[in-house]
Amino acid sequence: MSVTFDFDAVVVGAGAVGLACGYALSKRGLVVAVLEEQGHIGQGVSSRNSEVIHGGLYYASGSLKARLCVQGRRALYTFLDRHNVAYKKCGKLVVATSDEEVSRLDAIWTQAADNDVEGMARLAGEQARALEPGLNAHAALLSPESGVFDSHGYMLALQGEIEAAGGAVVIATPFEGAEALPGGGFSVRAGGAEPTTLTCRLLVTAPGLSAQAVAARIDGYPADRIPEGHFGKGIYFRLTGKAPFQRLIYPPPIPGALGTHYRNDLGGQAVFGPDLEYVPSPDYSVDPAKAQVFAAYIRKFWPGLPDGALTPDYAGVRPKLHGAGQPQPDFQLRGADDHGLEGLIALFGIESPGLTSSLALGEEVAARLLA
Repeated sequence: MSVTFDFDAVVVGAGAVGLACGYALSKRGLVVAVLEEQGHIGQGVSSRNSEVIHGGLYYASGSLKARLCVQGRRALYTFLDRHNVAYKKCGKLVVATSDEEVSRLDAIWTQAADNDVEGMARLAGEQARALEPGLNAHAALLSPESGVFDSHGYMLALQGEIEAAGGAVVIATPFEGAEALPGGGFSVRAGGAEPTTLTCRLLVTAPGLSAQAVAARIDGYPADRIPEGHFGKGIYFRLTGKAPFQRLIYPPPIPGALGTHYRNDLGGQAVFGPDLEYVPSPDYSVDPAKAQVFAAYIRKFWPGLPDGALTPDYAGVRPKLHGAGQPQPDFQLRGADDHGLEGLIALFGIESPGLTSSLALGEEVAARLLA
């Protein structure tokens, strides 16, 4: 006897990655419900980042980050074009501001080649300064495929695709728990103003900062298979005055993150950030006093930063799987071979380059669930 489900699949979390998972499943003919506890889509990690489209330069050979960032970036530009979502393929300069940093560019160059990142170029200091006058550069790498985009417009387009395929994106509806059904599939408890229970054949959890808490609310999910989570806070400052550079400007990466960088956003304003601070819980405050620390860092690559030109902007919190001083791990996509629950994939640690990788992450999840 066949079992009838309310939905073919339920996705927990309507950020970029959750919506991309819903979109990938919808493209395969499944009817999908995406549950979001906030009152709007993309209110967590997806709305508090740099909106950068990453080239895929840095990530370890053979990792999901390396593969999915490059695949996701290529797919993303096509998707943005097709849906008329704004972006600017401005390119990125990774800059060595001293002779001591040049060897770090060499390592990034080698990694980018291994990751099949197209169009990369090595630049001498004078070549980088010819592209971006005012830049302090002893040497640089140019990644022409990098850019910035309207992440919210992108998520609205994903939502539209899911709904056009007969699915639903349901806001203000927190995930309260799930249990496996005897014949396969899941019963999902959804809260909010009108609590309900849904049944589905497949379940995907992609809730960003609450990934560990959501997994713990699934009956039978082994506690020892839930990775420890950490909150990595990063703040941003906006420049008062004309943007000094057209391209993204990045220093070599710092341990655990890509470091405080520069972008000229779609509105033409200059933004610097994020830094990295581990916090015990999500905290979106911005300490204006940190402007002095930012200014000292920025002047390494832009000596012309005027005094008092930085104003506090916003903060983001990243769902990290490593603490301070620990190596940065790969994306974690946990399936039945890990936790024992058929039809469930739980995503953990989907931080940068998760936004760039989102379409490829969705394809990876759909392929694994439907294999």
